Order: sequence, then C-alpha cells, then structure tokens
Amino acid sequence: MPTFNKDLDSAFQTAGANPGLEVWCIENQLLVPVSKSNHGKFYTGSAYIVLNAVFPKNGPPQYDIHYWMGNDTKKVDSSLASDKALELDAALGSCSVQYREIQGQESQKFLSYFKPCFIPIEGVFTSKQGNVNGEYQVSMYTCKGDYVVRVKEVPFLRSSLNHEDVFILDTASKIFLFSGCNSTIQERAKALEVVQYIKENKHGGKCEVATIEDGKFVGDSDVGEFWSLFGGYAPIPRDLPSVQESMAPSVKLFWINLQGKLCQSGSNPFSKEMLETDKCYMLDCDNEIFVWMGRQTLLTERRTATKAIEEFVRNEGRSNKTHLTFLSEGLESTIFQSYFTNWPKTVEPRLYEEGREKVAAIFKHQGYEVKELPEEDNEPSIDCSGTIKVWRVDGDELSLLSVTELTRLYSGDCYIVQYTFPGNGRDETLFYAWLGCRSVMEDKTAAISHMNNMADSVRTNPVMAQIHEGKEPAQFFSILHRLIIFKVSSSLNSSYCYILQTKASIYTWIGSLSSARDHNLLDRMVELLNATWLPVSVREGNEPDIFWDALGGKAEYPKGKEIQGFMDDPHLFALKITKGDFKVKEIYNYTQDDLITEDVLVLDCQREIYVWVGLHSVVKSKQEALNLGLKFLEMDVLVEGLSLEMPIYVVTEGHEPPFFTRFFSWDHSKANILGNSFERKLAILKGKSKILEGHNRIPLKANSLDSTPNGHRSYSVISNGRGRSSSPVPSSAGSDRRQSGAHQLLSSPTPVVKKLFEESPANSSAEQTIPLSDSPATELRSSNETASFTQKDRNVDGENLVTYPYERLRVVSANPVTGIDLTRREIYLSNEEFHEKFGMPKSAFYKLPKWKQNKLKMSLDLF
Repeated sequence: MPTFNKDLDSAFQTAGANPGLEVWCIENQLLVPVSKSNHGKFYTGSAYIVLNAVFPKNGPPQYDIHYWMGNDTKKVDSSLASDKALELDAALGSCSVQYREIQGQESQKFLSYFKPCFIPIEGVFTSKQGNVNGEYQVSMYTCKGDYVVRVKEVPFLRSSLNHEDVFILDTASKIFLFSGCNSTIQERAKALEVVQYIKENKHGGKCEVATIEDGKFVGDSDVGEFWSLFGGYAPIPRDLPSVQESMAPSVKLFWINLQGKLCQSGSNPFSKEMLETDKCYMLDCDNEIFVWMGRQTLLTERRTATKAIEEFVRNEGRSNKTHLTFLSEGLESTIFQSYFTNWPKTVEPRLYEEGREKVAAIFKHQGYEVKELPEEDNEPSIDCSGTIKVWRVDGDELSLLSVTELTRLYSGDCYIVQYTFPGNGRDETLFYAWLGCRSVMEDKTAAISHMNNMADSVRTNPVMAQIHEGKEPAQFFSILHRLIIFKVSSSLNSSYCYILQTKASIYTWIGSLSSARDHNLLDRMVELLNATWLPVSVREGNEPDIFWDALGGKAEYPKGKEIQGFMDDPHLFALKITKGDFKVKEIYNYTQDDLITEDVLVLDCQREIYVWVGLHSVVKSKQEALNLGLKFLEMDVLVEGLSLEMPIYVVTEGHEPPFFTRFFSWDHSKANILGNSFERKLAILKGKSKILEGHNRIPLKANSLDSTPNGHRSYSVISNGRGRSSSPVPSSAGSDRRQSGAHQLLSSPTPVVKKLFEESPANSSAEQTIPLSDSPATELRSSNETASFTQKDRNVDGENLVTYPYERLRVVSANPVTGIDLTRREIYLSNEEFHEKFGMPKSAFYKLPKWKQNKLKMSLDLF
C-alpha cells in the first residue's frame, strides 16, 4: 500500500494494498481508475498505467508497473503516464520494476495479464461509455505466439494473408480461423483461444466457427465461403526467406546527469561497482534499454532520467520494438545482471530450517500436532496409506530390503524407493532414487538407470524423482514415516541437533546455532522413538572425550549458520529443444493451459523442480527428461543459487500427481482429451471432447510382482486413516558392513533421525540388532565408560555432590566452575537456590519431560 503523501494522486491512495491487477487511464489529463470488467479493453488513442501486485507466501510484496501507449496516443498523455508511473513507484517505496509498453510491441509479462488475448480497440477511452449500435464491422486479425499470443488487426484484404501466420476473420455470423501452412500447432491452438474469446465477448457465445487449412480449397463449404468473402480464391504468394544476421548487441553504459545529459561511463566489461547509488544510468543493449536508478536518487532526478531516455529513443530513431525497463537499485533483473561481470549473489537474511519442516512431517504422521510449523508447508499432498518397497543398489545388483530394514538408509549407499498410493480413480506409483552423500559415482549412475528401467516397466506411467541425501523433500519423510540415516562424525552441523546411540548410552547433541524449537523437537523425537530412554544432553563445545571416542575421534564439520533467501512463488519455464540443446523461456502468470502437449516444461519451486513431459514432445524417455532437469539446474536461469543436488521429479502428461497439480488451478477433465494441442482446443470449442486414449486403466495391484526386479513379493508399510503406522515398529537396524557398528548418531538437520555410519550391512543375515523399543540406554550402569554419567543420573537430588552458587554455574560466568558435568549444571545448586530459581524442588523438576527441563534451564542460562 502506498506511503502517505499529500501530493499523491488520489487515484493511487489504495494502490497495491491487495494482490492482483489495477488499471488506470489518462482522461482529460486526469488519472481515472478502470473497472475490472474493462481491464482488457485498451483504446489506441489513450495511455494507461497497469499495476500488478504479487504477495508471495513469504517475503515482501512484488510490484510491476507498466505504462502503455496506443498508436494514436497524444504526446502529452504519454508524458503524463510516464510521470504517474514514477509517482506510483515512489508511493510504493521505490520497490517496483517499471516497463514502457508500446502498442503492438508489448512485453510477454504485460500480455500474460490479459489471457487469452489482448486486442486494442480503435478510439479513445471515456469513463462514461455508452452502448454502440450499428452494423457489425468485419475484422481480420493476425495471431502470433505460443504461450502469450500477439493479436494485431490487419486490413480485410487477401494481400494481408501469408503462409507463416494464423489469421482470424470475424464476421457477423461466423468466425473463420485460417492457418498458414508454415504456422506451428501451438500458434494455431492459441489462436483458437482468441476465437473463443471473440465468440463469447462479441457474439454472446452464439456464432459458428470454421477452420481453414492453407492450400485446401475444394470439398469443404466453409473453405468456399471463406474465399468468397475475398472475391474468390487466388494463390497466396510465397514470401522470400529473410536473411537475419545474428549480431551480438553492442552494449553501452551511460550516466544521466541532473540536466538529463547522457555521459558514457566506462567500457565493456562492466562491473556493479560502476553504478553509484546516488545516480541514474542507462544500459543501452540496442533492442532493449535498462534505466538503473540508485536508491538515493530523488523523484525529480528519476523524472529527468526518464524524459532523457525517451528523448534519446526518439532522436536516435529507435524502433518501437525497443523495450524500456526501469529498475531501482536492489531489484535488478537477471538479464540486467548478466551484462555485468561477477554480479554478487545476495541472500536475504532469513533462515529456512528445512530440518524442522521434515521433523514436522514425521510427527504429523505419528499423530502429533506440530503447531510451530506452517500447516501448508508440511501437509502431505498425496495419500500416505500406500505400500512401499526399497532396494539397495550395488552396481548391477539390487537387493530388496526386509520390513525391518525399510527405513534405515546408509550414506555410503544408494537406494530405490517405490511407493504405490491411491490416486484419482486408480493406483499411482512414485519412484525415488536416493543417493547417499558418500556413495560412489558408479552406484549413483546405476541407481538412476535401475529406477528408469523399473519406471518403464510399470503400466501406470509413474512419476520418478532423483533425490540426494540432505536435500530430501518433506514428502519423502512423510511416505517413510520414520527414517534413520547412518552417518559419520563429520556430518555434525552447528545449526542442528543430533542423537548419538552407543552400546550403553544415548546422547543428544545440541548445535550452538540451533534454536529453542529445534531443542524441543529433538526431545520430542527421543520420546517418540523410545519413551524409556534417558539421554545425556551434550552442548556443542562441551563434549566429553567419551562422546568423541564413540564417534571414532573428533572431525571437522560445518559451524556456520545456514542462511537461505526468501522463497519465491514457483516459476514455469518452457524448454525449446533443438539438436540435443535447449533454450529456456519463462511463462508468466501460468495456468494449466500452458502445459502444451508438444512441449517439455520445468516448474521451478526453488527447493525442487518438476520436469513435465508432454505426450507429443520430442522427449521420449524419463532418463532424457531427468538429464534436461540437471541441465536446467546448471543453467540457474533466475540466478537463485540452485543446488545441483536439488530433488528432480519427472512427470508425464496425463499422470500428474497431486503434489504437482497443487501449483495450478487444476481441472482433471482437461487432461482427458485426445489429440495435439490444436485438436484438443478445437474439440473443446466445438464441445466434442474425446477421452485421452489409455488414460483410465485398471488400477495396478499394490503388491503386484510386475515391478519387482528379483521377483520377490513386496513388503508393505501401511498407514491407517489417521496417518499412524499400523505396521510393526522396526526393531533392528543393519550394522556396519566394514566396521563394528557399535556407536551410531541420529541427527535432525533434515527432519529425520540420522545415525553416524556410512556403510550398510552386506546382507540381512549378518545384521546386528539395535533395539529401538527397549534401549540399553536405560541400563547405563553396564558401561564403565559412562559410569560418571550414570551415577549422576541416579543421583537425582544431588545429595552427595558439592554445591556451587548460581552465578558460577551459568554458561556465561566470570568465574566458572570446572570439573563438573556441563550438561547438568542445575544439579550442583543447593536445594534452596534450586527452588528459588526454578520454583520447584529438584524431584519435581526431574519428573518433567526433557524438553521442558531444557527450556527452563535455557531461560536461566544453565544450558
């Protein structure tokens, strides 16, 4: 919402307060709001201002301001529109991106606001529109574009037709669509959307529609009627092929002084240091011009710069195709940044604790309510009552895991997870290839290959995903219900909490940069795993020697806070594939209709990407689609700092899972139509939709043997309706294949319980049982190495311990006590001082849950 300013135009008083589109028009030198019902009606003799406000799920609002000028707009109105755009930007805190839009040369983003089409109207806007009656005017339009269509009215003459484009001839009783022989299927399909728009808005939905193929002129009454409107058929001359020389644009940088004079500033290559925060600059890239406005520039300086740039474009005789984009410091687009060497990647100072989200996913499926976490981020998008099978990959060999091994993965190995769940009227299948962080490249490659072969063998055309340890999506943990990953000591991280299990003890390790909510979740996880465990809390930096001995010695591990930027809303990209390579094109304000069957698209959700493959695309294998996803991550189109280990899903048209369709307003009936994109649109337009062949099949049995490589019947982990596991709780985990497996660390940097050991058991017969339900941690006295700890555990009231004053026991103390158990500082307080500080006796305190104990200790600086 605009900041208050007495000089602010009254039409802008509530601008940007709500997400969505707002439109104003210049009428008699005044700014007049345009009603929503007229948002797509722009008059060629007027100037408009368009504001699009996006409110992401997190992070600040995002504003785009466009000022549009028709071909017949007066110069005074154009000038006022650019001034008002700057005024609106200032009112919004100078945090918008501004675009100049010229009729016929509008940007893709601008056109995306007015789907299915944007058709300027002859005349001048007036806020007092009256009804116009009279003879219906025959109009002819040309349509270009695949995702946003550019509609241009052309003279109703045979000479306007050509073989390259798609044309619409709108008459009083019938709309004709003429497709040039060299036009694409996508262009024809998009033109049908324009036909639908004209039919509904100009004919009230009551008129006939006819499609005409270029070169077809016999045997069809519609064809004869079409050509008769031009005075009879005549061949359309073929245009000579135009030779376009692709030359790299010469890029120049200019400083704009206070008088509006352009002064060339430096030479290419440019660096960000050349842009001073109290000045305005012009980056001239021939067909595109960027105006960069420093954060400390005044509104008057920005107006001077804008007028200077517009004057420059006119004086230089630049084409109307030259786009002007105005950027405030800090809001530079990816394209703008690409013209500067080593543009710094800035990260918003916000921590996204993915571990907490994944822990929440586990707790929610164990019947716990986790109110600290956003409901929408952790609610599973699929039914978690399906069946699961897991294989360990060893080169060309696959070993099916037993029920007791299903949820225990080793960092030194790769696994394939098959999950079958109830879908939309049929069973659906999801494959994961889980790649351990310490697995060898040969196993990673083999895992992907095996997964691809298994996916191809399943008749339900499953979704498959490649995921790396430490980057797993929350849904993966929801499916597995509880996961233990065996790791090594170097896997510790100061940002997280861990659980270490030795032969006789349980330790909880608290990272120095972890949060109070992490501590609470850690204690609740311990209680969930085994309520009888009595863990010893160890704070980072105060570890006893026996802790490191249990891990095989102290090792280096990450100690910096993990920072991640604001999560933006998803972005959809079309991949234009040619000869094994591809170009990327972003689709703004995307909808389900943008998933064109001839294309391959990528939905970038920042934490995971989805490669959607159309049935009529050139990509014919899931392996190929997965490789395209990897290349997309390498490109990092939006300069987001995408990790190459980000989860990649491959989704086939007609088999979109709920966790993909949730990003769209999804209509399942649209996925059931046969044919290419043009045939589908035509079927919808004429009300003759056909069901997509093979879409509705008999559901595959959850325990079928079809996709089990070794022929074994699958083991299942089934949840009941509330999400609690109804299968036996796993009571054992595999031991180390090459080591003794005596000590294990369970961590939750990810939402899970992780253990420290990278190797997996060679086979189930050689596994060493590690109880989860009857932990030996309750019998700490069996280990000499933990005698000192067990003695203190039994000595709850600290009757035989030396007592110390509170000030010496605090974590931050000027005169700290030495030689004590640093994880239980409170036990060294006298009974009187303990009661004074905690408000209860020691006996009552030690009956509290561990997470409550730790919370109280932290509040008193004793933890």
